[in-house]
This record gives sequence, C-alpha cells and structure tokens, in this order.
Amino acid sequence: MTVSEHQMKQALETLKESGVRITPQRHAILEYLIQSMSHPTADEIYKALEGKFPNMSVATVYNNLRVFREIGLVKELTYGDASSRFDFVTSSHYHIICEDCGKIVDFHYPGLDEVEQLAAQVTGFKVSHHRMEVYGTCPECVKKRSSK
Repeated sequence: MTVSEHQMKQALETLKESGVRITPQRHAILEYLIQSMSHPTADEIYKALEGKFPNMSVATVYNNLRVFREIGLVKELTYGDASSRFDFVTSSHYHIICEDCGKIVDFHYPGLDEVEQLAAQVTGFKVSHHRMEVYGTCPECVKKRSSK
C-alpha cells in the first residue's frame, strides 16, 4: 500500500468515525488533496474535478472542505491576500512560500513544539497551536529572474 493509499484509508476511517457520509464527491476531493502537493484553493479543486462531476458546484467543494476542516482532516491556510489554500493534514510541518509565484512547499522541522511550552510558561497563555511560514523565491522563479 502506498503512502497516499494509506492516508486515504485513514481519512475514510476518520469520516466514518465522525458520522460523515462518504459520497463520491467527498472521496474525489480528499483524493485530490492527498495527491496534490500544491496546497490547492477550492477553485483549483473544483476545476480539477468538474469534468468528473459536472453537477458539482464550487459551493459543494467549499462545504466539503469545511467538513474536512472541522473533523481535522484538512488545514485551511490563509495568508491574507488571495483565496485560502487547503492542506491535507499529515504530521506537523511548516511552509515555505515563494513571494513571486505563490507556490507553497512543505518542510519538516522537529524542534518548534518547545516554543509553545516556552510561550505558555513566559506569558501564562494556554497555547492552542502555532504557525510558521518562511518566505523566499523558489528555484523556478530564481531561474526566470536570472535569465532576463
């Protein structure tokens, strides 16, 4: 079983345990999110699946993403400017974002959970989570710039 097949199986199990019906559209949206490494917007998901599901609307995609977010399968990534992007929740990871083209790439770095503990100790806050983004220029955009 591949990693994405295993993730899909676990996601479907989570849906069942949460009492969420598994429709063909939900299955397809989840599968797309698991296989997509691009952190797609709802519109991108809709466009990718509209050929397979001509009766599906953008609202259906948004509603399903909301359900997935509420049960913890998907994270909504908002960066203030454009549409939210969606990320299938795997282990904790961070994002590096290209300032030119907007591409978002995952990277793993183990040591930041202690930041939450330190923040809680220093401030007295009950910490719920943290988020870190790193910004720069992706290799493709660097190449484009240097070839001009």
